[in-house]
Amino acid sequence: MDQRLSFVTLAVADVARSRAFYVDGLGWTPTVDIAGDVLMFRVGEHIVLSLWDRAAFEAEVGGPISSGGIAPVTLAHNVAARDEVDDTLAAARTAGAGRVTGGTDREWGGYTGYFADPDGFFWEVAWNPGPVGELVLP
Repeated sequence: MDQRLSFVTLAVADVARSRAFYVDGLGWTPTVDIAGDVLMFRVGEHIVLSLWDRAAFEAEVGGPISSGGIAPVTLAHNVAARDEVDDTLAAARTAGAGRVTGGTDREWGGYTGYFADPDGFFWEVAWNPGPVGELVLP
């Protein structure tokens, strides 16, 4: 098996609400947009973020999905400059993000903050001045 990731699929309660957040709020452009069913975004050269109706997800994958606490996964959006962290967090807040934490200096030398999408999936917004940060930026 090749060492790569092709899709990240998140089971969402309301595809229309997710669309309002990601498309209308954050300004993302969907690659696939099937009302009430699935929303897909090309987020890298060979990677897609899929927001899939929770009931359809459970029917295919199995379920029900536990809804207690924070999902044990984070998604990350790295930026090229420290001030872009605060700008991106502000944009997420304006778009309707549920929880937004302010940017914080991290012990490893970077600066990060978090926001939650409408289904509670947390996105880390990170400025990483090291080689790993350079690896993930376009």
